[in-house]
Amino acid sequence: MPTVDDILEHIGEFHLFQKQTFFLLSLISFAFTPIYVGIVFLGFTPEHRCRSPGVAELSQRCGWSLAEELNYTVPGPGAADEAHLRQCTQYEVDWNRSDLGCVDPLASLAANRSQLPLRPCQHGWVYDAPGSSIVTEFNLVCANSWMLDLFQSTVNVGFFVGAVAIGYLADRFGRKFCLLVTILINAVSGVLMAVSPNYTWMLIFRLIQGLVSKAGWLIGYILITEFVGLDYRRTVGIFYQAAFTVGLLVLSGVAYALPYWRWLQLTVTLPNFCFLLYYWCIPESPRWLISQNKNGKAMGVIKHIAKKNGKSMPASLQSLSADAEAVGTLNPSFLDLVRTPQIRKHTLILMYNWFTSSVLYQGLIMHMGLASDNVYLDFFYSALVEFPAAIIIIFTIDRVGRRYPWAGSNIVAGVACLASVFIPDELQWLKITVACLGRMSITVAFEMVCLVSAELYPTFIRNLGVHVCSSLCDIGGILTPFLVYRLTAVWLQLPLVVFAVVGLIAGGLVLLLPETKGKALPETIDDVENMLRG
Repeated sequence: MPTVDDILEHIGEFHLFQKQTFFLLSLISFAFTPIYVGIVFLGFTPEHRCRSPGVAELSQRCGWSLAEELNYTVPGPGAADEAHLRQCTQYEVDWNRSDLGCVDPLASLAANRSQLPLRPCQHGWVYDAPGSSIVTEFNLVCANSWMLDLFQSTVNVGFFVGAVAIGYLADRFGRKFCLLVTILINAVSGVLMAVSPNYTWMLIFRLIQGLVSKAGWLIGYILITEFVGLDYRRTVGIFYQAAFTVGLLVLSGVAYALPYWRWLQLTVTLPNFCFLLYYWCIPESPRWLISQNKNGKAMGVIKHIAKKNGKSMPASLQSLSADAEAVGTLNPSFLDLVRTPQIRKHTLILMYNWFTSSVLYQGLIMHMGLASDNVYLDFFYSALVEFPAAIIIIFTIDRVGRRYPWAGSNIVAGVACLASVFIPDELQWLKITVACLGRMSITVAFEMVCLVSAELYPTFIRNLGVHVCSSLCDIGGILTPFLVYRLTAVWLQLPLVVFAVVGLIAGGLVLLLPETKGKALPETIDDVENMLRG
């Protein structure tokens, strides 16, 4: 009996239906960008100083310039943590005293200004930036700066839990149903976050967004790879991720035009409601239907694809056997990811590589110092580096295969991290070049792990497998800031040494996986167990 790939060869592997579906699902990848990296703009922390009404009144009475006013608002240099003093403390002075004059009013209180006592900010902060962010609105600075870390950790926790839970549900109840549910919840929680009255409610709605948004992105990826034929599977996977990169570029422009976080959040969320129209545009995956022994519905979807592509179904292909493509059990289980030797090996290696890709990807961004101090330009430049990665994959993946470019990109990223340790600070241009090389290489690895993950699992646990393995990416996202900042306190280059070791190990482990170039998607457990022999 024919398989889905056999039928697609006759009715079109990437014709009108697949192109329309790919475009629609790519919009989901595009819209996922603000949730994944929106903290850059939503949580932007500008330069700030204590608000001091007493100094402001004295400044107005004395006719001081802004520089003179800051001279008395901000504690001067000489302390061990000068930056913290400037932003989080003020002189403990009663500025309403009548004996304070307009010329150096602090001179009468102490011979040396450094002897004056300091205290934390009492009246809030003044922020030197236009617009607003969650930092400026909820004062997430100084003693409250941990609340910004919690905000970012919360969405990553949501990614982690949602990827596993909804991945299971998508394999149990279908791709389309779970996709539409995640879209609806994501859109509603995004709007509610934009109108949150306080930090607590904002955190709750951000957690809900995290629970469903990444899961929806992964379901879209699984769907498009199951709709297209063998020869186009890698191409749509690469360009689906490239849509995310385009979203990075667009987000920097939108954030520049809308420097107010509530309006920005609302603007990037509202388009998600349009994706609910996909109920009428995108059918259920025929591969999933077959895995559930719903061959009649699967054939109905296949005939719809054939009609949309302007192709006719040969009589010999108008029946499917459950024995040919269905699996022994219809209900996926987490144990299925480690039950057999090859699937167990795939799961462990993929989990480690998802973790590694996340740690190196985010860690190298933190270490790469861009020339401009403009957050919008910095973000734009860092996004541009990702496009050569997609080009490298497109020109190598069908000529060389998946395994060697994937392993090589991990190794190059690790070597780049290690090389950066020994480059002197005087060669700043070389440091930036090596950092960009490492960023591009780990981007290749990140896109490859997403592409290959879907090719190493049988249909009935494919969605679950990808979601569980990708959840390690979220753990990496939670840990990376601690790895960078804690290890830097020990030795500035220590994080790069750790990244190098992690990346080199990942490259070696990839070589233990089977090559999937030119192979049909595995439908059964036996297909996976025989991949190395094949």
